Amino acid sequence: MSQQDSPYTLISDLAKEAPPPASGILSRTLYNDDRCKAVVFGFGQGEELSEHTASVPAIMHFLVAEARVTLGADTLDAKPGTWVHMPAGMRHSIKASAPTVMLLTMLKR
Repeated sequence: MSQQDSPYTLISDLAKEAPPPASGILSRTLYNDDRCKAVVFGFGQGEELSEHTASVPAIMHFLVAEARVTLGADTLDAKPGTWVHMPAGMRHSIKASAPTVMLLTMLKR
């Protein structure tokens, strides 16, 4: 059975799906259906996603990370294994202080 015919999606190593570039931010959609969308991001050192909101609840899972994450009025340090659930409309931003790989899962309604 080819992967296109499979009833499931398998990714053996998420961190390898978006290796952090020397500069800039790389993003790649890994999965998208009517319930969720999974996007992996690779951040070069010092790169930043400025403050924004999402219209749906979302989960950030940091796979390779040294980053500052702002969630509303709170700021935290993300390291490998950090997992964050955000409600729809929450202000957030990310600044990578080292090369960072993050999986973002958006939960559609």
